[in-house]
Amino acid sequence: QVQLVESGGGSVQAGDSLRLSCAASGRTFSTYAMGWFRQAPGKEREFVAAFSWNGNTYYADSVKGRFTISRDNAKNTVYLQMKSLKPEDTAVYYCAGRTAYYNTPAEAKDYGYWGQGTQVTVSS
Repeated sequence: QVQLVESGGGSVQAGDSLRLSCAASGRTFSTYAMGWFRQAPGKEREFVAAFSWNGNTYYADSVKGRFTISRDNAKNTVYLQMKSLKPEDTAVYYCAGRTAYYNTPAEAKDYGYWGQGTQVTVSS
């Protein structure tokens, strides 16, 4: 089964940058199907960024222009470059592998594989 491991989280101040990594191991999985979600305390898991079915990028409005999703197929790794971080970006960030394509890539229910999450804390 696909195993996803996030890394790169930490505590930063508003305006700083972080790059999260998600390494896939075990069963091979196309990086075209990878995406990022986040969950803040007391809130539901929300979509952040993903690749669409054709490899184009797809972003939540809240992060568009600040976050960039990228991939390294040779390393089976997907990245989330986060810039101009805001306190409202504070959350546990999860990478996920998409297994259904009936909706936009923003639907958590369409992802069958999830990492353990990495904490991102942004202070003002």
